[in-house]
Amino acid sequence: MLNTLKFNARIWFFLGFLACAGLLGMGAYFQMVEGLQPCPLCISQRLAILLTGIVFLIAALHNPGPVGIKRYALLGTLSALLGASISTRHVWLQHLPPDKVPECGPELAYMFQYFPLFDTLKLMLTGTGDCAKVDWTLLGFSMPVWTLLAFLILATLSFLQRWNTDK
Repeated sequence: MLNTLKFNARIWFFLGFLACAGLLGMGAYFQMVEGLQPCPLCISQRLAILLTGIVFLIAALHNPGPVGIKRYALLGTLSALLGASISTRHVWLQHLPPDKVPECGPELAYMFQYFPLFDTLKLMLTGTGDCAKVDWTLLGFSMPVWTLLAFLILATLSFLQRWNTDK
């Protein structure tokens, strides 16, 4: 099966970059057009998508040899799995019973202005009660579930590039 899908690794990394750009574009659409305000975990997931996209773009522009492809594949996989872990936390928060949901926190701009950086980053990665609210679904699944699926696909795409070398 891999031989059927064996394009140049540069093309696959560029396709991964385009997928990340599309995901960021969708996030911007939902925020700017649909009026959905992102919670701290949503913003963390966007940063992970951005990081993964940057890794893919650099790999595509660099067009490395076999050793470089394996290194970029590892970096892309790790950044996508980091995003998947954030998405998993978000899905978990959304499925907590109402009495177990953490309290809602202040807005992110307020936290960056008045909280120490470490505390702000901790809240961004652990989430608040804002993160438990489901504002949008498609086929019965919330946005964090779809984002988790996207991260797993990106991680798989990146991981498979380890074998997409000439040698």
